[in-house]
Amino acid sequence: MTVFTVRHRTAFRYRKPVGFGQHRLLFRPRDSYDQRLLESVIRTTPEPSGIRWIHDVFGNCVALVEFDKRAAELVFETRIRVDHSPQAGPEVRVDKRALRYPFDYDPDDAAELALTTRRAYEDPADEVGKWARQFLSGRKTTDTGKLLMTMCYAIRESFNYGRRSEQGTQPPIQTLHLRKGTCRDFALLMMEAVRSLGLAARFVSGYVYVSDRDGQPTLGGGATHAWCEVYLPGAGWVEFDPTNGIVGNRDLIRVAVVRDPTQAIPLSGSFFGDAGDDLGMTVQVNVTTETTNKEVATREPA
Repeated sequence: MTVFTVRHRTAFRYRKPVGFGQHRLLFRPRDSYDQRLLESVIRTTPEPSGIRWIHDVFGNCVALVEFDKRAAELVFETRIRVDHSPQAGPEVRVDKRALRYPFDYDPDDAAELALTTRRAYEDPADEVGKWARQFLSGRKTTDTGKLLMTMCYAIRESFNYGRRSEQGTQPPIQTLHLRKGTCRDFALLMMEAVRSLGLAARFVSGYVYVSDRDGQPTLGGGATHAWCEVYLPGAGWVEFDPTNGIVGNRDLIRVAVVRDPTQAIPLSGSFFGDAGDDLGMTVQVNVTTETTNKEVATREPA
């Protein structure tokens, strides 16, 4: 087991003091058998008038922060510590009936998974579906694990990763055409690809630990990271990080799971002032381990 510490700082600057509406923070990791939350701290400048916690429709922890002071800078600093137990792809145990694709979900599971098996983005010529079907063996059935792992690795090897400061996610068909994107673009492409095959997939937002960015092939470190999960009978939700070709949760710190990337914005809110008052924001994320004390940082959003 490894203890990860994540420090996440977001600063908004304004031309003159402005007022602030409610801000919504999605930063507290989900407690589970493979990651146990040890500490969760949030600090803001200016001081908030109140912080209220809720669970969203997916069970994620959300902090709702209120302000009654005006300021020319708004800063959110969060710190989390999690006890993390890595699980690798080969350790995943799938029910015998789901070892070969195609397979059907149990009726009860299928009813709950319905929205996560439904494609959500336009693809008039079924280009994403055609791309997904190239990973089938050509026989009547295909090894399920091989199908998903090959698709995950294919995105890692065949697409170019690039940071993008603009908010939002590219439509999957655009990512397919460009052969380029961010971690959230690659996660969404894989989600829609497996959904085209009738499998359930969902979006995961969190952090990735990179032991040393210099000389390491791991991408997306030093910022919020995104990957996806696919539901497999007997194994449950299995994590796939197509940006790095990771199967399982190795080095992945799960914060939120949602049906669509638009539902996993780490920080959102409003200010009261003129449009020209907004001078932009800076983001810094540091991910460390207590065993190595190595640190990863950047000042750009993913």
